[in-house]
Amino acid sequence: MVLNGRRKGVSETAYNKIWDHARKSGYRPKGIATELLAPNNGHKTVGFLLREGVKLYNQSPFFGHVQHGIHDYLAEQGISLLFLGVENDLQVEHLKQLQNPDSFLGLVILGEVSRQFMQAMLKLDSRIVTVSSQYSGLCDSVVSNEEQAADLLVQHLMDLGHTKFAWLGGNRDTQRAKARLRAVQSALHIRGLELDPKFCIEVKSGDRREGTEAAEALLKTSGKNIPTAWLSFNGAMARGASTYLLSNGFKIPEDISIAAFDNTRICEEEYPTLTGAATSPELMGRVAAELLLESSQNEKKRFADTVLSVDLTARKSTGEVTGTKRKIRKQPKARTGGNAQATV
Repeated sequence: MVLNGRRKGVSETAYNKIWDHARKSGYRPKGIATELLAPNNGHKTVGFLLREGVKLYNQSPFFGHVQHGIHDYLAEQGISLLFLGVENDLQVEHLKQLQNPDSFLGLVILGEVSRQFMQAMLKLDSRIVTVSSQYSGLCDSVVSNEEQAADLLVQHLMDLGHTKFAWLGGNRDTQRAKARLRAVQSALHIRGLELDPKFCIEVKSGDRREGTEAAEALLKTSGKNIPTAWLSFNGAMARGASTYLLSNGFKIPEDISIAAFDNTRICEEEYPTLTGAATSPELMGRVAAELLLESSQNEKKRFADTVLSVDLTARKSTGEVTGTKRKIRKQPKARTGGNAQATV
């Protein structure tokens, strides 16, 4: 029971004795390597965690690229990267028992975790760097320049003649979702345009299915007044939206241009290839690993919020406004079950 996280009804003495014996015996809980268990073996390790809702076997293309960047940098330093778990499944007590300050250099957290979880992690005697979320004053972080990405995307679409924009927002209520929406609104405003609230759709998560839901909801609320330029929270949602549009008689980019806050492989692996603006996620991973190693050798607690620049890659999903509109025979019915919602 103790090895599976049970504390209730177990004395502190018994709990510590069981874990002490487990460590000495080389026990490997939930795949955690024995490098963290064996004291003074000289092998150095960095752990990484995933935010709630993401699994290692189906993690988003973005986090997969970030993980690759972390691994490559650490491998160059002779350091191992170790998956420790997912926010909602992780037993923090296991980490407390497994830490070895001589070999365990710290944690990289991928994505935004709850404040309660972050406070629990900060109680560990480990350095922490977050990727794509900021906890200013608590730990180092690496994020992309959302304002720059929105500026590049909006300007690219306006150069193609687009003036009517829509927003497909994912991971509703998270830091990154709010930052990207604000950035889009700002980029449009400084160019004399505004984002119509009825063309602003936000959904709970940010995968292909949510892209489909957002596209359905947007078409339903738009009626015959469909925006020609759709900006998506990420490439997965843009892929879901584009597939849905193509299956319902629309042409991309002749009828609708789609662009995303993304530049991962999902933008290139299917038709149409997706226009995207983003920081290289591999670079974000490398910078996070570099920050972690620097901070692990720095006794003074100085934290940095690192913002990385963005590049735009124009692909087949965006094109010039044609000046004509295709007649859509039947407006598809939404099947979102209330998950998608319009927002200002």
